[in-house]
Amino acid sequence: METIANYIDGRLAPPLGGRYLENFEPATGQIYSRVPASQQQDIEAAVAAAEAAFSPWSRSTTDERAKMLSCLADALEARLDEFARAETIDNGKPLSLARSLDIPRVVVNLRFFASAITQFASESHTMGEQGFNYTLRQPLGAVACISPWNLPLYLFTWKIAPALAAGNTVVAKPSELTPMSAYLFSKLCIDIGLPPGVLNIVHGVGGEAGQALVEHPGIRAVSFTGGTATGEKIAAAVGPRFKRISLELGGKNPTIVFADCDRKKMLDAVIRSAFWNQGEVCLSGSRIFVERPYYQEFKDELIHRAQGLTVGDPLEPETQQGALVSQAHLQKVLSYIELAQAEGGVLLCGGEQVRPAGRCQDGWFVKPTLFEGLA
Repeated sequence: METIANYIDGRLAPPLGGRYLENFEPATGQIYSRVPASQQQDIEAAVAAAEAAFSPWSRSTTDERAKMLSCLADALEARLDEFARAETIDNGKPLSLARSLDIPRVVVNLRFFASAITQFASESHTMGEQGFNYTLRQPLGAVACISPWNLPLYLFTWKIAPALAAGNTVVAKPSELTPMSAYLFSKLCIDIGLPPGVLNIVHGVGGEAGQALVEHPGIRAVSFTGGTATGEKIAAAVGPRFKRISLELGGKNPTIVFADCDRKKMLDAVIRSAFWNQGEVCLSGSRIFVERPYYQEFKDELIHRAQGLTVGDPLEPETQQGALVSQAHLQKVLSYIELAQAEGGVLLCGGEQVRPAGRCQDGWFVKPTLFEGLA
C-alpha cells in the first residue's frame, strides 16, 4: 500500500500530525493507499514556503516561468500512461477516457498558459498634455487553489498553471478522494527542478486543511471548484478579508433539443453530455427538454443508446462507464433515484447498482439511468 506525501518547500513530507486517511479504489471498493490528513500546522508550513518563494519567482521573467511550465508539460507527456492509469484507479473513470482526454488536457493546460503569459499586452490612455494612464498586471502573492475529484489533474492544473505563469506562488489542495495524480505531479515538479516553495501541495479534508488554507492571512486569493455549500462557506470566510475569490460551483444544466436538429450529431452530444465520466461533470446535461414532435423518437433512441453503454472495470478497453468516485457518492445517487420514483418519475432504464464479475464485484457502479415525467 502506497503512502502519499505532502509537497512543501520542494520536498515530499509526511503530515506533521502523523494522521492519514484511507484512499479507496472505486472500482473495487478496496483501500489502496493512505492520504495525509493535513491540519493547521501543515498549512502554516506550506504558506510560509510559498511566501518565501514569492519574491524570486515573481521577479523571474515571463520567459523563465514559461520555460518551467513547458518542462512540466514535456515531462508529463512522456509519462502520460502512468498518470492516466493512476487517475483511473483513483477516480474510477475509464482508462480510455483518462488517456484520451484528462491527461492530454493537463498537458494542454500547462502549454497554453506557458505560451499565454509571454503574449500579454497592456493598454495606455492619453490625458493630453497632462500625461497618460497605463495598466500593469502584477502577481498577488501566495494563492490557494482547491480542486475537485471529478477531473482531478485536469482541473488542478487549470488553476495552478495560470497562477504560476502570472508569477504567483501556490498552495494547492486536491480532493482527498482523488489525491494520487496530484502526488505524482509533485514528484514531477521535483524531477524538473521547479524552485522550492513555488508550488506546494497539501492533502487533507476540506473542514481541516481546506478551511485553514482559505482563512490563512498569508493567502491573497482563493480559487475553488466544488459543491455550492462549500463555496458559500469559503465566500463567507474570505469576504471580510477582501481576498480575491473565484468559485465554480454545482449546476443543474438543461439540454434543449429541437425537432429540426442534426439528429445523429445531437444524439451523440446528448449521450456524451449526460453520461460521460459517469455524469460526474459540473456541466453535464442532467435535464433534457425535447420539442414535442420529436419527443417519442428521441426518447426511444436515447434509451437504446443508454442501455448500450458498457459498464465495467475501468481498466478494460471496452468500458464506457466506470465506477462512481466513492461509496458515499454511490449512496447519494441511489437516493436520488429513489426520490425520483417517489415524486412520480417514470424509470425508463437503469436505476440500479451494478456488480461486475471479477475484481470489480464490490465496486461502486450504477447503470446509466433515465427518467421522464418529473417536474
